[in-house]
Amino acid sequence: MKSLSIVNKKIEEGQATVLTADEFKKRVEEGEKFTVDDVDVVTTGTFGIMSGTMAVFNFPFMPPNTFERAKAVFMNGVPAFPGPCPNERLGEIDAVVYGTSTRDSSYGGGHLFRDLVEGKSVHISVDTGEKVLESYISLTDMRYAVMQTTRAAFRNYHAMVNPDSTEIRTIFSVTGLKGPFKEASVSGCGSINPLENDPDFHVIGVGTPVLFNGSNGYVMGIGTRASKKKPNISTFANMKYMDPTLMGGFITSHGPECLVSIGIPIPVLDELTLMNLLKQNSDSPMPVTDIRTRTPIGESDYGCIWDKTDIMVRVHKELCINCDECKVRSLCPTCAITEEYDIDRHYCVNCGTCVNNCPSHVFTADMGRITLGNDIIPVTLRQSDRSRAIRVCSMLKRKIIKGEFNLNERIMPIE
Repeated sequence: MKSLSIVNKKIEEGQATVLTADEFKKRVEEGEKFTVDDVDVVTTGTFGIMSGTMAVFNFPFMPPNTFERAKAVFMNGVPAFPGPCPNERLGEIDAVVYGTSTRDSSYGGGHLFRDLVEGKSVHISVDTGEKVLESYISLTDMRYAVMQTTRAAFRNYHAMVNPDSTEIRTIFSVTGLKGPFKEASVSGCGSINPLENDPDFHVIGVGTPVLFNGSNGYVMGIGTRASKKKPNISTFANMKYMDPTLMGGFITSHGPECLVSIGIPIPVLDELTLMNLLKQNSDSPMPVTDIRTRTPIGESDYGCIWDKTDIMVRVHKELCINCDECKVRSLCPTCAITEEYDIDRHYCVNCGTCVNNCPSHVFTADMGRITLGNDIIPVTLRQSDRSRAIRVCSMLKRKIIKGEFNLNERIMPIE
């Protein structure tokens, strides 16, 4: 059994074997055998919609004694909750913004968070109860800007299907989920997800370091709605060091949602950790769930989604027939289709909306399919982007090797 101090010393001396989960899984799939001594750290990651996200801000707004208290606060039109500290007459604002709070059907908390991290100035409107004050502020102006997840990195998330003939508007669809059993919407990055690799919290615990939207942060503990079969975690990190391309907003048929990325290193110290890391996509169950009742009606696995499929959408511009109005541009949930009918990879999350809505098949990808009884149901929406999750794993690997990300013992286990 190795110790974390031995692993950290090997990292410091440049002797550690650090692999991304994607690299490790591929080598295992190709038949390579690993022992605890063969690998020191495996970096895991996930990227996708994580509704349980919020940010806490403190920033100077007006000179002292300009107003007594903030009764209501809006940031780029997105409602914020003033407080918890009232900051009476200080001219400062404390505010909490939910990732799922919305200005309108096309802009929400996730968009606001990315705009701030991209360095944009955002409009602040404060209702004091007597007057409305307005100003602009950027992330660099803020004294405090911390993002938190109340639940993130779900293991074994659902594939959503609609057994009914009536189309259902839901956060799990961009255009409405069609039925009966005509399409499936899936979430989760499969075998590279942190909790797929540590399902019983053998390694991950309170105080475990994480890479949260590219910023060094920590695990706070168990997340809300966690269960033994579907655990998740709560995390936090400073927004001022986040990467805007690893976060953002996503527009569903039920309003804007929040995109988040989480990376966690798994130090390989014992056989149990290694055995968990050996698992592949097909070893990761994925419940198939009725969107109407949110109850499981079957089971698939992540091999159906990520094995021998396309993790990125391809573009065939020569097939474009120049429709009077480009349907995929208006539907793209991250506004990633350019005026030239190409894909802006800074915003594209490979969800597949364009694949299933372009009449001339300019955009293509094999997105997988699930089997439910006698039905073979095509996946038409992926709300997790495995290509970005792989990028998170690679970023975390580089940071560890360069000494920019420290591995430390957890403060206490998660029970």
